[in-house]
Amino acid sequence: MRKPSVRIENVVASVVLDQYIDLEAITKSIPDVEYNPDQFPGLVFRLNRPKTATLIFSSGKMVCTGAKSEKDVKKAVKKIISILKSKGIVIVGKPKITIQNIVASANLGAGVNLEKAALLLENVMYEPEQFPGLIYRMDYPKVVLLLFSSGKMVCTGAKREEEVYVAVKKIHRKLKELGLFYED
Repeated sequence: MRKPSVRIENVVASVVLDQYIDLEAITKSIPDVEYNPDQFPGLVFRLNRPKTATLIFSSGKMVCTGAKSEKDVKKAVKKIISILKSKGIVIVGKPKITIQNIVASANLGAGVNLEKAALLLENVMYEPEQFPGLIYRMDYPKVVLLLFSSGKMVCTGAKREEEVYVAVKKIHRKLKELGLFYED
């Protein structure tokens, strides 16, 4: 059995600037942003490095998605603010960044007996006719794991990258202790 591997897929963060932001002015000075107020009240600001999409609202609130790490979120927000300032958009305060959700994929390195896992683990939902994965709600760290019989897994709900690694290690150990891995 291999060691589990983990990959952060998406980090979602909210940002508060505590000021009004003129979205029309941004649209005029940065032509490649997407802003259609009739359809959606936010402006979409995409970056290639780090590859993110950030929604900016006139209230000064922002939502950054697509980052692959907490560090990338900070880089993206810093870069956007720097671009806005360079175009004459006044930004006064320091952004307050809060990680809302981290989604990661993992491979546990061996197949998992989901039927047995559904009976032995607490806080699980497993209805294979509805969804092929077992849904496991972990208390600490407070995350939700989607386990598949292939040993592949999705972890969602983490607020820090460290929580993802702790959760994967913990579920791997628990599945091993309970004899829920298929032998190769």
